[in-house]
Amino acid sequence: MQKAKREKSAKYAGVYYRFDEKAKERTYYIMYRQGGRGAKLIEEPVGKSSSGMTEAKASMIRADRMRGKELPNTERRKEEAQAKAADKERWTLQRIWDAYQRAHPEHKSRATDISRFNHYLSVLAHRMVADISTNDIDQIRLEAAKSGKKPATIRNALALLSAIINFGVQRGYCKSPDPSILIIKKPRVDNQKTEMLSDEELSRLVQALDAEEDQDAASLIRLALVTGMRKGALLALKWEDCDFVRSIITLRGEAAKKGKTEHIPMTTAARSVLESIHKQNSPYVFPGRDGKQRTDYRRIARRVKRVAALPEDFRPLHGLRHNYASRLASTGEVDLYTIQKLLTHSSPQMTQRYAHLRDETLMKAASLVDGMLGDFGHGEHHE
Repeated sequence: MQKAKREKSAKYAGVYYRFDEKAKERTYYIMYRQGGRGAKLIEEPVGKSSSGMTEAKASMIRADRMRGKELPNTERRKEEAQAKAADKERWTLQRIWDAYQRAHPEHKSRATDISRFNHYLSVLAHRMVADISTNDIDQIRLEAAKSGKKPATIRNALALLSAIINFGVQRGYCKSPDPSILIIKKPRVDNQKTEMLSDEELSRLVQALDAEEDQDAASLIRLALVTGMRKGALLALKWEDCDFVRSIITLRGEAAKKGKTEHIPMTTAARSVLESIHKQNSPYVFPGRDGKQRTDYRRIARRVKRVAALPEDFRPLHGLRHNYASRLASTGEVDLYTIQKLLTHSSPQMTQRYAHLRDETLMKAASLVDGMLGDFGHGEHHE
């Protein structure tokens, strides 16, 4: 096929075009020298009429090239290639984050961390760690607080940022931040909240569970109520973890907060709950769709909470864990070490929040002797 003849612009010097009869469009070219008559003559295409290119635009591009304002295509492509190569050597926060995820593929909070990064840290994604400042962190905290995010939410996002940077330092992807430039100050969070339902609230909760249409799902909340098990342990619980002979429930390490397998007693109440559940064709006690591990419990939890008229800030499963521990402590008959073991806390400090409940109970018990003194010492002295 014969190539279309190149035509010279009648109006603009150094501008040419070829007309494609089939496509009914022009391809524009420019010819110029950079550096005077003795310089090399450069010819290059600058665009097609179908893309909006005109003789006038081609002439303007030619003028820019001649003044050195723009680089020729070959040199521009070379610079772009060099920039891309240099970019591959730059360990931006995004690149360190990608490596962090590859290094922790089975991290149990992976989905949550991805959400945190996308919502709060993506503004720093294309920055080098050395280019991130304390002011940037303050801005993230301020924007999140303005949007109504809780201190705990902001703290978790900044904790993830610290983890990513620490990972980068350990792997040699970046240097440890200079404290005079970057300090990641996290909001203080009072996480010592204990949730204990009153007898009346507990009665309403039991009634709401009894009235629930899906009794197997209701049993998930019942088991949380009588064992204090964490959400992850409840959702991951399998029938093989329930030893009805030795009355032991095994909490799998892969679902545990600290990654360690633990065992708790299967009380009479826990046994009753488990025996009431209809076994399905699934290894899980509380299976989700297609017999796989359940991932959502919030719908029934919200429904039962509403029917039972529980406090607005009561957390359906975690609150029941606190309720379990608080009631044990309030009896005055269970020491904190035993409560620590039942809750599978890794340290006694985590259980310490319930100490005041036990102390109050002991004080009440001790105060019973107050009346024994009667009016001794307050009456008249008789010889």
